[in-house]
Amino acid sequence: MSRIVMKFGGTSVGSVERINHVADIVKAELDLGNQIVVVLSAMSGETDRLINLTKDLSDNFPSSEYDVVISSGEQTSAGFLAGLLSSKGIKAQSRMGWQIPIITNDDFRSARIKAIHSEEILNLLESNEVVVIPGFQGITSEGRITTLGRGGSDTSAVAIAAAIKADFCDIYTDVDGVYTSDPNKVPNAKRLDKISYEEMLEMSSLGAKVLQTRSVETAMNNNVVLRVLSSFSDLSEGKKGTLVCSENGISDKKIVTGVTSSSTDAKLTLKGIKDKPGVAAEILGVLADNGINVDMIVQNISDDRRTTDLTYTVPVDESDKAKKLMEDLSSNLSYKDLIVDSNISKISIIGVGMRSNAGVASQMFRVLSQNNINIDVISTSEIKISVLISRDLTERALNMLHEHFELGKITE
Repeated sequence: MSRIVMKFGGTSVGSVERINHVADIVKAELDLGNQIVVVLSAMSGETDRLINLTKDLSDNFPSSEYDVVISSGEQTSAGFLAGLLSSKGIKAQSRMGWQIPIITNDDFRSARIKAIHSEEILNLLESNEVVVIPGFQGITSEGRITTLGRGGSDTSAVAIAAAIKADFCDIYTDVDGVYTSDPNKVPNAKRLDKISYEEMLEMSSLGAKVLQTRSVETAMNNNVVLRVLSSFSDLSEGKKGTLVCSENGISDKKIVTGVTSSSTDAKLTLKGIKDKPGVAAEILGVLADNGINVDMIVQNISDDRRTTDLTYTVPVDESDKAKKLMEDLSSNLSYKDLIVDSNISKISIIGVGMRSNAGVASQMFRVLSQNNINIDVISTSEIKISVLISRDLTERALNMLHEHFELGKITE
């Protein structure tokens, strides 16, 4: 017997037919003698509908009441599935985040989980009940409903799995696992049998949309074994997915595991800044004070060491705000020019094997050069290399790098 948390996304519960299929998947696990907790997203499109309604009502809708409204989509899904399971003769009960409770901080719209009281869940499991819980929602210590931000249902599922010491946390979505690259852009992309937490964390933060970044971080910190599975597959085919686990659980470590792309950044360059101590701190400090996350940063000093150019990237939907902040700084921060470029794409290669293999960066740069792809900015970490290139060259870069590192030859 295993204790399993099963999380189903919005497309998996997007219709009556889909919810019935989810019930069949849950029953199949029960028939194997497993204890089951189900965590659900709202039905596909429901969260956007609710968000738009709050905007129609007011441009200044209070965040605390926003969370009350937005969390109702997951509550509806949980009630639907628990009711359906019960009607099929399967013992099941829904529990809201506030009933468990799942305690969060009071950062409405993007709360973080502080604690989960697992006694109620464990008692129901010992009574052979399927426990159905809405993802994405929690409650403050003062009793106010909160939501965890976009993709928060994944985080809910992983945190619950950690709290009840589940053997697996299965993330069901509309794809059958984690791929070496985006199959929509790289036809030769292959599904990975296993991937390490570190690699999955990098891939999630660099454009792969299979798992939410915070959920992978939570899994890694609590050693929760994840399985990425498809809720659209035929039950008779058995489970085909990707295991996300510690690096020690992977015997065959590839130098490069995946290639990703992201076109959600904009590049800002301040040219001809007077070079003096504290300039970078002042620029980046203003951005941080205004809640703008900065990713890649490059600084170049002029030959005479009197001026410098500073380039950085921010989320593209915050580029106008960042530009305005830089213009406001111009009165006490002298610079010659400010250039904003949103026609960029970030291409990254990821792999734990980079730790012990030299020359990976030079291979990446040579492949791009041979395909007439110019690099604007470079950023590296222990297991990834990212570059900025022109957006219209994204697919060419992905396919050339995927081919060079022989990712299409990975066997399932």
